[in-house]
Amino acid sequence: MPRPVSDLAAAFLVVTNSGGAADKLTSVTSSLSNDITIHKTEDQKMVEVTSFAIPAGGTLDLARGGSHIMFAKLKQQPKQGQQIGIELHFEKADPIKVELPVKETTYNPAQN
Repeated sequence: MPRPVSDLAAAFLVVTNSGGAADKLTSVTSSLSNDITIHKTEDQKMVEVTSFAIPAGGTLDLARGGSHIMFAKLKQQPKQGQQIGIELHFEKADPIKVELPVKETTYNPAQN
């Protein structure tokens, strides 16, 4: 997660489906915000979606400039070096808890 500079933040990560059946990421929750949505980028515009498909044995790449998690109305400003707890919710699989490291504001995982 790049360190936010306003009450908005984005998060990027890779979700791997090691199961034998396709699934969908349907939502994300966190104590950081009560307003968390998932977006894809279409024609250089963010478009909110209700889910992202994750093929069996495949991955979902949430990256800067593409599909991502969006946090609005942050309850506090995370600082670089902190960890932000989130929970990923799926159509079929049980939720997964993840700790996101807060990086510099310009952080781009595709460049690391």
